[in-house]
Amino acid sequence: IHHTVGRSRLNNELVTAGNIHYNSHNCAKSLLLLLIWEKMSDTAVNGVRKKDVDVSREDGRNKLAYCVTDIPPWYLCIFLGTQHYLTAFGGIIAVPLILSQGLCLQHDSLTQSHLISTIFFVSGLCTLLQVTFGVRLPILQGGTFTLLLPTMALLSMPEWACPAWTQNASLVNASSPEFIHVWQSRMQTIQGSIMVGSMFQVLVGFSGLIGIFMRFIGPLTIAPTISLIGLSLYDSAGRSSGTHWGISVMTAALIVLFSQYLRHVAVPFPTYSKEKKLHTSWLYIFQIFPVLLGITLSWLICHLLTVCNVLPSNPTAYGYMARTDTKGDVIGQAPLFFFPYPGQWGVPSVSLAGVLGILAGVISSMIESVGDYHACARLAGAPPPPRHAINRGIGVEGLGCLLAGAWGTGNGTTSYSENVGALGITRVGSRMVIVAGGFLMMINGLFGKICAIFTTIPIPVIGGMFLVMFGVITAAGVSNLQYADMNSSRNIFIFGFSMFCGLVIPNWITKNPTAIATGIVELDQVLQVLLTTSMFVGGFMGFLFDNTIPGLERHTRTKRERGITAWNKVHEDDPITTMESRKVYDLPFNLTERFTSSSWVRYIPFCPSYTSSELVSPENSDSLSSIREDERPNVTPIIISVSP
Repeated sequence: IHHTVGRSRLNNELVTAGNIHYNSHNCAKSLLLLLIWEKMSDTAVNGVRKKDVDVSREDGRNKLAYCVTDIPPWYLCIFLGTQHYLTAFGGIIAVPLILSQGLCLQHDSLTQSHLISTIFFVSGLCTLLQVTFGVRLPILQGGTFTLLLPTMALLSMPEWACPAWTQNASLVNASSPEFIHVWQSRMQTIQGSIMVGSMFQVLVGFSGLIGIFMRFIGPLTIAPTISLIGLSLYDSAGRSSGTHWGISVMTAALIVLFSQYLRHVAVPFPTYSKEKKLHTSWLYIFQIFPVLLGITLSWLICHLLTVCNVLPSNPTAYGYMARTDTKGDVIGQAPLFFFPYPGQWGVPSVSLAGVLGILAGVISSMIESVGDYHACARLAGAPPPPRHAINRGIGVEGLGCLLAGAWGTGNGTTSYSENVGALGITRVGSRMVIVAGGFLMMINGLFGKICAIFTTIPIPVIGGMFLVMFGVITAAGVSNLQYADMNSSRNIFIFGFSMFCGLVIPNWITKNPTAIATGIVELDQVLQVLLTTSMFVGGFMGFLFDNTIPGLERHTRTKRERGITAWNKVHEDDPITTMESRKVYDLPFNLTERFTSSSWVRYIPFCPSYTSSELVSPENSDSLSSIREDERPNVTPIIISVSP
């Protein structure tokens, strides 16, 4: 039985009265408290608190199917991991395809497939490192567009311009030493620049500088940063969807139908167990697999329309990209087995211009990742990430970029916003699902045929998926404003101005690429990358104004107005939060217990450290919760369970 009551000292006494011990000293007092308890229970159910009971029931219907620490059955992990793999597929494969133009590989499809295999293998490896040793949230790692722009800017310099003969397919001999030197020399420079630039991210993460920086970040910084992740991708979603709006709308409609309208509909499936033998189980398949079902059905429909020649066969005609045969015989041309390894393209070299440009992309990537961590924790039903987890997450992402540079993806790795949105759609927050997705990406990198199959997904199908995903990411960012006082004109100005600048400035710089001309090429590249990254512009504006514009009063009132007070309560390491956070963010293989026995661990920014009073056993957590709640001044609803 669940009753919703206020947090106050009287309620603590009433809860104690539920376990009355009748004796000569407190019998009368206990009976009186019991009468009051029954009266309040009736009021809670039949009176004003009835709304809270309804809210709790609604939350129960909307709760996650699997939380971060839950382990779904192996077959669900495979299917859900495939769904996350497909969600990230479009963004990951786009990086090497775009990069091949600057590497003079437009007419070398075999090398392009090797680049695709390499980036999938490294993305899977970095995902496993992030989920196991990094922030430990269900968040996928993959190629990043924040490093693609400085890379393309580097390759556009006169000394790296592609020879004219590489643009003619009839003159290109992919196996000739001259052609191999042309593209590998460019790749080696990119590799070295990424490896050197990634060391800055490793330093910022593992040194704890990003954790110290987070002390000055509140809702008015996080909200525009996360929201602009989704809003800045509108052009990508529009371009993909615009290739055939009918197919894109159909894909989005199917995902919305499955995830929102049919999420409470259970479907019978035949299952077998030793106890029940062959029997029927009811699964909420539409709630768990909405994206996978939507993509698969749209993909199948596009294949049928292609076979029946309903879609145009002219490459210049509208709707041609909805066909499933636009890649030609890519499956037959792809190798059966390909094993990427570090240094496969030669010894990396370093370019100062490339390093400075990569540094700008790394800064933007770190800001985006911090926002992704908070959004992922919110959508996955996990506690907000503590500082040591954020430090490890940023540090491991830096290691991921270092590995990507060594393997030769031509890019780095970052947290994928698209998959954060998938958590909100599927309501499956288990990190074991992401582990399965990481293994699938590594397998895909080893077997070229598998990668070739997925390249036949039509572009408008991917665009329809983006329409839903990016909207969820945007809404997740705006939801952080619940902690701030949005009746304050100060906060309204900061959020509105940050959002508007985050859209206007990058758009103008993109349309006027020659506007930044300081005379220093490296500085121009840095400014170009920073000012064309919406997340950086909006987040920086929010950070600057939130920490400089005064509120109605100084200190306490300003913190409450900014949302810092409520924000700190959410991040507060009370005994219950500590226990819940330990299950999610502690190091694996009992490393935390080994480290906490040493006093020097508290000085390591990326290691969790707890005092003996903070290591609360689960059986004592309820009593400690009531004590802490009794000390808090705010009166908010809580759920009390009375066991039969």
